[in-house]
Amino acid sequence: MGSNEGSGVEGKQTVVVPEIKFTKLFINGEFVDAASGKTFETRDPRTGDVLANIAEADKADVDLAVAAAREAFEHGPWPRMSGYARGRAMSKLADLVEQRIEELALLDGADAGKLLLLGKIIDIPGAVQMLRYYAGAADKIHGDSLRVSGKYQGYTLKEPIGVVGVIIPWNFPSLMFFLKISPALAAGCTVVVKPAEQTPLSALYYADLARQAGIPDGVINVVPGFGPTAGAAIASHMDVDSVAFTGSGEVGRLVMEASARSNLKTISLELGGKSPLIIFDDADVDMAVELSRLAIFFNKGEVCVAGSRVYVQEGIYDEFVKKAVVAAQNWKVGDPFDVATNMGPQVDKAQFERVLKYIDLGKSEGATLLTGGKPAGDRGYYIEPTIFADVKEDMKIAQDEIFGPVMSLMKFKTVDEAIEKANCTKYGLAAGIITKDLNIANRVSRSVRAGTVWVNCYFAFDPEAPFGGYKMSGFGRDQGMMAIDKYMQVKSVITAVPDSPWY
Repeated sequence: MGSNEGSGVEGKQTVVVPEIKFTKLFINGEFVDAASGKTFETRDPRTGDVLANIAEADKADVDLAVAAAREAFEHGPWPRMSGYARGRAMSKLADLVEQRIEELALLDGADAGKLLLLGKIIDIPGAVQMLRYYAGAADKIHGDSLRVSGKYQGYTLKEPIGVVGVIIPWNFPSLMFFLKISPALAAGCTVVVKPAEQTPLSALYYADLARQAGIPDGVINVVPGFGPTAGAAIASHMDVDSVAFTGSGEVGRLVMEASARSNLKTISLELGGKSPLIIFDDADVDMAVELSRLAIFFNKGEVCVAGSRVYVQEGIYDEFVKKAVVAAQNWKVGDPFDVATNMGPQVDKAQFERVLKYIDLGKSEGATLLTGGKPAGDRGYYIEPTIFADVKEDMKIAQDEIFGPVMSLMKFKTVDEAIEKANCTKYGLAAGIITKDLNIANRVSRSVRAGTVWVNCYFAFDPEAPFGGYKMSGFGRDQGMMAIDKYMQVKSVITAVPDSPWY
């Protein structure tokens, strides 16, 4: 194992490989090999070493998983249970997850290069909270009574939509798993989940825990595999009623196209972001520096809402820049299992190379590299926290989602200019505002076209707060009671009442 001393990666290398218990597909309550017998490697980004060989789902396996989910939906107990009973089972699953926080954080840490400490205090507890929120909502789904004119009575029913395909990314494997399946389960749907090929380990573990929690066979199916095969099979399947997808805009388009070409299944898309963080002259500069550092370097920049475009008003710009550079240089890069580490490795070699390519592009486009910009260490996929200044809105590093620890710094003069610059992007997922002026906060919050706006904070998530995008950041909302509506059909029932004493 050794140490990375002198290699540019701080902290001792305390590489611990967790026990990996589940590597097969989970279909109809059982772990099974892929029909083809094929497997693929999932690697540890701390070292590049193979963690495990995972059964590789293809169309044949997706067909089996969808058939199991359909059988469970049409003839099984799950949609026919009371909401209270479904909530009890979901709460039991939440309890089982909570009892294994350390082990699950280890799995995501080794599979995705995530900080072990934050996995134990943010990711896994957040997944538990999400599951419990929707467990509590399961018996609170209801329609409306309608004042229909004439000799009729009317009401609406909310019914589960059916079999839901779930395709999730690799940056938050546990949170994304429960973000998608929890409202679907509460609604009474059955699910087929394709975790990202980079991070399949925790999803398979959750499938086993669901079985232990008493969730019936076929309700949750997990089919690790690749987008062009397993993902495409889900998106185009004629017996999948809805798809929930989080990932890139490019793949989101393919999911929409597959829906249109197949059975016009409903879809929800949470796609990319290039979120602005707008810092006004009256801001506390030290707080602004700390929030900006968190907004882009947290989870090594592999966050869809990362504050990658930082706009600073001219009055505090110079002071902010000096302090931001020092803050970035003090952000420790190293083994994510070391408690002294602030930032681990990018998720895999492809993402590592993509980020470095964008850094080179920023230099060639004429931006000024203030700090970072290089790989850190000689093993694994580590990159230094990177800050560019003199960035122009038309540069690639200001427009493209890099999904890495790269901050683009820009200066502005007026509130109107800040709003215009913030909206100068095809994305609209999130935005941050730092100011002590309530009028500025209100005006900018209402003017920025983004699904979430944080004022004097960043990454403030809660299951109660709907989350999703404007523009090319997608449509549909996760979190909150709104998320359940994605997995429901609304039916109007109108009955003749010819002799009613009132209408």
